[in-house]
Amino acid sequence: MTKGARLWGAAFATCLAGTLSVGALHAETIAPTAVEIVDMEAKSSLTGRAGDPVAGRDTFADRKKGNCLACHANADLGELLFHGEVGPELDGVGDRWSTEQLRAIVINSKQVFGDQTIMPGFYTTALGARIADKFTDKTILSAQEVEDVVAYLLTLKEN
Repeated sequence: MTKGARLWGAAFATCLAGTLSVGALHAETIAPTAVEIVDMEAKSSLTGRAGDPVAGRDTFADRKKGNCLACHANADLGELLFHGEVGPELDGVGDRWSTEQLRAIVINSKQVFGDQTIMPGFYTTALGARIADKFTDKTILSAQEVEDVVAYLLTLKEN
């Protein structure tokens, strides 16, 4: 093993250990039923950990997870086909909304916009009527996936 590889490995191990110990200091994940949305904001992180914008971009684009492109256009993902036109374009959304507002919108847009939206709540168990049994009491995204998507949305700035 080269000296560079050993140094990189040691740096990675130190970073990982630091991340794990910092993560241990944070509270448990907030349950979907315990999330508070007040004045269009969810102030508290769902996980106590920062979101990963790269993972958030992947979740946003994943047609089997967030499926955000089904309704929203997003120039950042121009390489993908079939952007929706039902919801607003998300270019510049990171300049228009705060972290807390974006978190609330992704968690449960109906608590933010009421019946003015058809966007589903991605971190709520109140998914509506006629839900298949296998989806009862489940969320569309995990708490960390919500934080990741929010971190990604915050990177979408005006040109």
